[in-house]
Amino acid sequence: MPVANIQVSETPLVLYTLRRADDALILGHRLSEWCGHAPMLEEDMALSNIALDLIGQARELYSYAAKVEGKDNDEDKLAYLRDVRQYRNLLLVEQPNGDFAQTLVRQFFYSAFADLSWRAMMTSRDTTLAAIAAKSEKESAYHLRHASEWLIRLGDGTDESHARAQAAIDHLWAFTGEMFDVDEGERALIHAGIAIDPGLLRGRWLQTISDVVSEATLVLPQNNWMQQGGRTGRHSEHLGHLLSELQSMQRTLPGLTW
Repeated sequence: MPVANIQVSETPLVLYTLRRADDALILGHRLSEWCGHAPMLEEDMALSNIALDLIGQARELYSYAAKVEGKDNDEDKLAYLRDVRQYRNLLLVEQPNGDFAQTLVRQFFYSAFADLSWRAMMTSRDTTLAAIAAKSEKESAYHLRHASEWLIRLGDGTDESHARAQAAIDHLWAFTGEMFDVDEGERALIHAGIAIDPGLLRGRWLQTISDVVSEATLVLPQNNWMQQGGRTGRHSEHLGHLLSELQSMQRTLPGLTW
């Protein structure tokens, strides 16, 4: 018997928390797809551990979103029983793994943003978000270092690894602008000292990105046109396929828990 999608009361704080949770869950699932397929055993373990970190962040955020909402939803329902349009993750994190270079560039762009974001959120007036941020920043710092070191290795490596890394940057660059967008509800949370203003992080993010890309002997695109839609539930075709796999067990055997 089909399992019905849940409904969520998307108040600004619930929506803000869900966006961060969805980022972590979807990217964590993408990285888990590398398990058993990474180019070396050590990297197989590293990507799996990063995926586990992200899923752990998602769990804490989903649990808090459910608590704030105050209804009968919980972390499992929020992760597994929403329709694709109810997910509010960045378009960047739902992009396919592609080759190893594309996976690392996607991780690099996101981790550079997440590390700054978690660090800033440690000062949030919302004590729960501040506590989640304090724990998550330790993880994101490692994620960023890992991706940065690999990007330098690929960019400053062979002709083929350099070409693949540059192609990944060129392809994924248009998905980075969405990280810094805010809507009216999120702006109110920023003014209240609960949310962080991602626009204030753009300069430091770009400096981090530029420094590593330069050391990797790669270049950033000059095109400023950016993709948008993920934060408002308008996704690429890739998310629907991802969710059909992610949700299959819970849809088939309702009530399972992590």
